[in-house]
This record gives sequence, structure tokens and C-alpha cells, in this order.
Amino acid sequence: MGAAGDLRRPRAAFFGGQQLYGRASQVDYVYGPARRAQIAQLTELYPQEIHAGNLDRLGELRDLEVIFGTWGMPALDAAALDQLPELRAVFYAAGTVHSFARPLLERGIVLTSAWAANAIPVAEFALAQILLGCKGYFRNVRDYGERRLPAHDCYRGPGIYEVPVALIGAGQVARALIERLKPFQLQVLLVDPFLSPEEAQALGVRLVSLEEAFGQAFVVSNHLPNLPELQGVIDRQLLALLQPGAVLINTGRGAQVVEQDLIAVLQERPDLTALLDVTFPEPPDADSLLYTLPNVHLSSHIAGSLNNEVGRLADYAIEAFLQWRAGKTPRYAITQEMLARLA
Repeated sequence: MGAAGDLRRPRAAFFGGQQLYGRASQVDYVYGPARRAQIAQLTELYPQEIHAGNLDRLGELRDLEVIFGTWGMPALDAAALDQLPELRAVFYAAGTVHSFARPLLERGIVLTSAWAANAIPVAEFALAQILLGCKGYFRNVRDYGERRLPAHDCYRGPGIYEVPVALIGAGQVARALIERLKPFQLQVLLVDPFLSPEEAQALGVRLVSLEEAFGQAFVVSNHLPNLPELQGVIDRQLLALLQPGAVLINTGRGAQVVEQDLIAVLQERPDLTALLDVTFPEPPDADSLLYTLPNVHLSSHIAGSLNNEVGRLADYAIEAFLQWRAGKTPRYAITQEMLARLA
């Protein structure tokens, strides 16, 4: 970490991807003019962004000490890191760091992530869908707007009171969501085999198995981490346990749900609703029934940080830099032990 009280301006550069949403780069999208200017005041900033297409310029950065990164940041292998002998810290203004973290950590380079910041909009998105799901909004819209049923014949959900809601996984998103669910009198169930009963009690949730979650909850929301062993864990056997009228929300990873099993169950059970912000593949194949099933609502992976929300990611990176420069361990520093648990 930085030496205590060392407030000099370290040499820094932005690392990220090229071309995003019509903007010059992903760095431009995430950091924006104001935060870029702030970093320029705090550091001796290299004038050009580094991306996968200009890594040949690393030789010009032998005195580089700090990287401010974001989506699209190129992975730096041993040969690349050999060209950056003074690199001491990487502050990543985005979520998962799996693709590039290990070589940095193996060299003792401080790495932070804005994964906690990225969890906030996902939790807010899931909260909105949970509340609407409890009201029966999505099925009601189908009945009233598409089937043109009389109002008294349209479906109504159980309401936002004493309804069991199950969260699958106890990562950062789920924990942020638990906090946001507290003002509502819902029964929050949680699936996580690594969580102790004491931890669950402190969170104010009831630990259940996957089978109990799908069989007891009216809304099931997936927040599993992005790990290979969790692919296909939500299958037909679990989906068949869903209660009448139940709602499945997936803002986790599409590959964690067996798509053909989901389609089959939704065809057999028009009472169910699936709210899918992620799929596998993403987007779904052109002929996928997910596009046409009336009880499926697809969104284009918008639960995470976007537009104004990405400024929060940059703020977390700047905060981590200031903590590091002051000689403190940054709040969201990554360790090798954490890599297996961060989605």
C-alpha cells in the first residue's frame, strides 16, 4: 500500500476497452470528464488510455505506479507486467476481476474492485421486480392488456405482505437486496450452504435448501456467483416445484438455468412468470422460444450499472485510491481467496 501520509502524485494511466455505446471508450463512459479531471489532479496522468489494441505502448510506462481500470481492461500477463516494474496498485471501476486478477496478486500488486458498487443497481432492479411480482403485475398485464379480460377476471398476486421470497446465493447483490427488503413485511428465505445459522439470523433471513426455496417461495431470485460448477444448477426438477403463479427472476448468470428445462416448464405452466435479465447464450438464439412465450419478460442485461449509475463505479475506484495513498488497506481490496467468491 502507499506509505502513510504519502500524498504525492503517483504516475497513473487509464486502462479499459474501446468503443462503447457511441462513446470514445469505456474509460470515457465510466469515468466521464469530471472524474477524469479529478484523477488528473491527484496523479501524474499518462495522456493516452491503454487498451488491448495498443499494449505495445507499455514500454513507455516503465515508471507507471497506478492503473485506473474499467470494463474491457486488458489482462496483463507476466511479460506485460515485466514492462511495468513500478506498478503498485490497480483500481478497477467495474465488478468481476477474474480475467486479469491473478497475475497482479501474485506480484503483490494491490487490486480493488467496484463490485460492491455494481451490486447496488442489481439489488435495486431485483427489488423492483420482486415487489411487482408479489402484486402479480406481470401476469395481470398479460390478462388485462393482452387477453383483454375484464378487470375482475385479471390475475392478482398475493400482495407485498407476509409473502415468502427466496434469494439464491448470499453474495454482495443478495446482501444488498436483503437490506432493501427490510422495510417490507416479507418472509425472506436464503439459499447458501456456506452461510452459518448465526450469520443468517444476523441478516434476518431463514436458511433453506434449493428445493425448499423453489417449493415454498412465491418469488425466487437468482444471485449465484459466476462459477463453472454452478452452471445448469436450476433445472426442470427445481422449476417444477414452483408454486402456482410464482415468479422466477434471474439477474445472476444465464448459464445457471437450463434454458430448455425453463422453456418446457413455462409452456406447461402459463401461470408462472420468468423475468430474465441474463440468458445463455446472450442474447438468446434467434429461434429461442424465450422471445415469444407470453410468460417470459426479457431485458437486455440492464440490471447492473448503466448511464448515470456508472459514475458510482468510478467513485469507488477513486475512494480506494485515496485510501491506498493514505497508507490504508482499501475497503474493497481483492485477495486470492476472494476470487472464488466474487461474481
